Amino acid sequence: MSNLDRQATLSVCGGRGFVVAEPVRELLTPRHVRLGESTEVRRLLPNLGRRMVGAWAFVDHYGPDDIVGEPGMQVPPHPHMGLQTVSWLHEGEVLHRDSLGSLRTIRPRELGLMTSGRAISHSEESPKSHARFLHGAQLWVALPDARRHVEPHFEHHTELPTVTAPGLTATLILGGLDGATSPGTTYTPIVGADLALSAGAEARLPLDPDFEYAALSMSGQAEVDGVPVLPGSMLYLGCGRTELPLRADTDAGLMLLGGEPFEEEIVMWWNFIGRSHEDIAQARADWAAGARFGEVHGYDGGRLATPELPPVALKPRGRVR
Repeated sequence: MSNLDRQATLSVCGGRGFVVAEPVRELLTPRHVRLGESTEVRRLLPNLGRRMVGAWAFVDHYGPDDIVGEPGMQVPPHPHMGLQTVSWLHEGEVLHRDSLGSLRTIRPRELGLMTSGRAISHSEESPKSHARFLHGAQLWVALPDARRHVEPHFEHHTELPTVTAPGLTATLILGGLDGATSPGTTYTPIVGADLALSAGAEARLPLDPDFEYAALSMSGQAEVDGVPVLPGSMLYLGCGRTELPLRADTDAGLMLLGGEPFEEEIVMWWNFIGRSHEDIAQARADWAAGARFGEVHGYDGGRLATPELPPVALKPRGRVR
């Protein structure tokens, strides 16, 4: 999914400047962003004061939106570099096209994983005949420096492993949890899981104390480590946890995101992740010139224009706290 913000700003992310080395309960409120003509998203990462969680660098939550009689999601062809996109749905369908020739319809609780590597472009849209509601999350994972120029590729996994406990089903999106491992390709120690809680459920989810974590509320009324987390908000949990208490008053959906703190500093702007202002400027110029990112065939419409790039290079950030 694209960042359609026409006033996109450069952000220095990663490093250990904002990593909290102990358990915390830091509630993040979203920024509302228009995505095309009919979709509004709640942006949780990057957030003021919280840029990444492990290698997770970008988190949008959208819906549930009633799109009956509407076009639904319409994101024209746009570029990506230096990251993986993760498409995750609770309701609806998203049709993915990319410059490799991939054409896939992603459905609820199927993993659409696109590794941009050195360069790729793609589009996302609701099929012409689509379900009434659209509800999901779009996330980016930053690639480490040693792997950020890999050949681009797309994966679509329709069967994913689950971990169960009374009142809880956890579907592995990326990485591993409690002995289960997702088939999705990863490049850093990471975890992403979809948690479905039944009304009245109380559970404790095993965690890795070396990871930092956050929990994104998708639906329902749930408490994470005693903190109510409303749909569209995210609770940052820090590091040092061996388990996570969960409780639900109603049927509820959460996403658990975590991983080893991302040590490298990255520069993120628009739909690119690089290591310097020059990396970003070159990617912008290549997209504007129609080079490097390939062409998406079959989308009914033009590609996204490129916003203006701020001229000032950014400085490294602070230390671990």
